[in-house]
This record gives sequence, C-alpha cells and structure tokens, in this order.
Amino acid sequence: MKIADITLNGDAVLAPIAGFTDVGFRDIACCYGAALTYTEMISCKGMVYGSEKTKELLATTDNEKVKAVQIFGCDPDIMAKACSMPEFDKFDIIDINMGCPVPKIVNNGEGSSLLNNPKLAMQIVKNVKQASGKPVTVKFRKGFKKGDNVAVDFAKYMQDAGASCVTVHGRTREDYYMGKADWDTIAKVVQAVQIPVIANGDVYDLESYLAIKEHTKAQGVMIARGALGHLHIFKEIANKALKIDTIFDTVDKKRDILLQIETLKNYYQERYIYSNMKKQICYYLKGVKNSKQLKELVCHVNSVQELINIVSDINFD
Repeated sequence: MKIADITLNGDAVLAPIAGFTDVGFRDIACCYGAALTYTEMISCKGMVYGSEKTKELLATTDNEKVKAVQIFGCDPDIMAKACSMPEFDKFDIIDINMGCPVPKIVNNGEGSSLLNNPKLAMQIVKNVKQASGKPVTVKFRKGFKKGDNVAVDFAKYMQDAGASCVTVHGRTREDYYMGKADWDTIAKVVQAVQIPVIANGDVYDLESYLAIKEHTKAQGVMIARGALGHLHIFKEIANKALKIDTIFDTVDKKRDILLQIETLKNYYQERYIYSNMKKQICYYLKGVKNSKQLKELVCHVNSVQELINIVSDINFD
C-alpha cells in the first residue's frame, strides 16, 4: 500500500485510540507487523498554547518505521500553525480526525462535527498540507446522524482538498460503536475516489480482515478495538495473509505487557504508567483463568512495580 510517495510494508494498520495507543502499545503493534500506527489524538490548540501533556503524546520509537500523527481541531490557522512546529518534523504523515464521536470534541466543532461542514473540513486539509509539506490523510465516519450517508461526497471533498488517503469508519457519529459497520458504503467510496481508502469497522481477526478487503476492495484495513489485548492479530495477518516476516516470532502476552511498561518508563511518570496500563491489562486478561480476581488486583495497584509483580505471576496460556 502507498500513501503519496510512502510505501508501507503491508496494509493492516492500527487505529489511533485515545487512552490506549500510547507509544509502548504502538511499538508492540509494529513488532507484530502493523504496517502503520498513529499517535493518540493530538490537540492542535494544546500544541500551539504549549501544553506539555499534549506534547508528551508525540513520543515515538524506532520500530515505527513510518510515523503518523493524528491531530484534531476546527481552526484551519491554528491547525496549520501546530503542524509547522518542530515537534512534528519527525512524522511522515499527518492524519486529521474528522470522526471522533465524543461529545466534548463534537460540541467544539471538532471530530465528526466536521462532517456537517465540508467547506471548513476542506480548508483544514489545505492549510495543514501547505504548512507541513507532508502527506495529509483524513479519518471520518459515514455520516453524523443515524441514517446519514455522506461518505462518498465527503471523500471526494477531501481528495479535492489535497488529502493523500482517507479512512472510512462504516458507522455514523450517533452509532458510536454500536450495530454492524456498513462495508457497502466503504466499497462505494473506494469506487468513487482515486486516492487510497482504508476500511475501518468490525475487524477482529484474520477472517474479518480478509472479508472486509474482499467486500470493499479497499487498499488498507484499519483495526481498532479488535487489537486491544490482541495485538498479535497483526502477526496473523502479516504471516498468513501477506507472507511478511515480523520482528516478533512468537506470541507472548506477558512479554508484551512488560515491554510496554518498560517503553513507557522512557517517557512518562510512574502514576501515568500504572494508571494507563490498568485498563490495557484488563483486555489481555480476557479468557485467562481467574480473570475477575486478577482484574481486581490490577485495578487497585498504586505503583509500577506492584503491577509488574502481578503480571509476572499470571499464566496467560
């Protein structure tokens, strides 16, 4: 798969998920074969106004061969200013979030709210592309309200504004993550534009990855909730479907958790690490013997070492 002049090693990409896809999580995804990862959503206002917490989210590792940052906002000038900052120099791709359904984002005119204002959305893409000089991609949903379906027209607008790729989530903003994703709409977008399309929605395993590719003919597949606690989904895809070797030869959930913690130690304070890892580990514990009791233990830790001790004693087999 190619985005502008950037060639990816594969077509399965990890979705940006606020609160989950931190630098350690993304590093492991790449070791398992994810062709592309994105930072968590970065507030352009936060960047311009000097928020250190926002800047902390920009951490990356060498295993992320192609580095993509996902930004959000609704002011074209502020977004352009943020993308011209030196902190963005290391990134190869800038992705603009126009699909987030969270009320505090939507109520500010950001995220999926931009589906209702394609003219503003186009101006954002133009300004960001001009300011950054990098390929710009856009992630959006098929519509805002239930029954809406603006995906084809919106994709064309983004293409005309200069976007190098679009990711389409086959749900509306009001759907959030409920119901079945509309793969038919994604297929129509693929047919309607000349830029690559990444399909997003209801991909949880190798079979659903193959199914969405066949159904939509999209050039890429984005995996979101299906990767939580199951990052080796990328290894299954890379090895079995794409015949690509991966950095990790084996699947080892305990190793993955401990490695993620070690990576986070390079960038964050202790409280952030153990607080962030609690919810992540709960996904890894699905299907593990005595998972309920283990989740209770994990959720009450107050130090990184305590968390490491608990994880080290868990049998994930």
